[in-house]
Parts: sequence; structure tokens; C-alpha cells
Amino acid sequence: MIAVLAVIALFSCQEDFDKVRNINLASDDPVGIGENANAIHTDSGMVVANLLAPKFLDFSNRSFSYSEFPEGVTVYFYEDNKKSTITADYAIRYDQTGLVDLRGNVVLITADSTQLLADQVYWDQNDNWIFSDRPYRIKFNDGSYNDGSSFDSNKDFTTFLSRKNTGVQLIENENPQTDDGI
Repeated sequence: MIAVLAVIALFSCQEDFDKVRNINLASDDPVGIGENANAIHTDSGMVVANLLAPKFLDFSNRSFSYSEFPEGVTVYFYEDNKKSTITADYAIRYDQTGLVDLRGNVVLITADSTQLLADQVYWDQNDNWIFSDRPYRIKFNDGSYNDGSSFDSNKDFTTFLSRKNTGVQLIENENPQTDDGI
């Protein structure tokens, strides 16, 4: 008799637990909240990225899970003893797609001091591709710059496709002209 009562109690508790869990999953609240986040990502024992954020919201309880950084984010990337940095006032990362949406005062500084300034930038982590459909300015370490309406680029800016742009490009002349016009 006691065994039958224990089984009934167990099933009724499980049913109540499932109801409570479903209520929580339907809520708009995150499943986790972090403050002063400092996440370090390593690969083969080497630090490859360091994320710093004042606040982190974990929405992995959603069918299309994501992580949100409502008070901004700074990410340092390390590759071959070189550091690149991204900062933004707001960021959201979608887990299934690996897409990161950076918004508000987005500044990306590469290891060679190239700077990208924009209001919004998307970063496809799976393809290491950066793009935006918003106005931007990119400043190169030689003083040249480019202002445009949108762009697509690889993470190193060695392949950079810009639309509707203006700017100044500095080009070195490999064969300087002599005084006699030759």
C-alpha cells in the first residue's frame, strides 16, 4: 500500500513539476542573468577570445535561443600574438546561426590598427564575415579612409566590398619621377 501511494505521489509531483517548468519556459524572463561577465575562449590551450560585459542575459530557454548584452560588450580576439577588439553599446548572439548583431557606437580595431566605426554591424561567426547595411567609416593605419552606405568583409578586411562610398586612398608610387621628367 505504501509503495502504491509513493508511486502516485511521485507521478503527481512530476506532473506539477512539468507544469511549473512549462510556465517558466513561456515567460519572457531569461533563464540566467550574469553581471560583470568575463568569458575566456581557448583553442588548443591558447586564449583566442575574451568577452567582457557588464550584464549578460541567457535566453537558451527559447526555441530560437540567444544571448543578450544589453549594457554593451567588449571582445578581444587573439591570433598569432596579435590583438583585435570589438566594442558596442548592445549585442545579441543567436546560438543556432552564430550571428552576432552589434549596435550603437560599434568600433572594431584590427591588429594592424585599422578601425571600423558604425552604428550597427553583423558578424557571422561561422564564416568569419562582417557586414552592415548601415553607414560606416573605415580608417586605415596609413591615414586613408572610406565612408560608405554598407559593406561586406572578411575578418581581416583583406576582402572588403563597399557600396556607395567616398574616401581617400593613399598610393605609393614605386617609380618616382625624377626632376628631369623621366
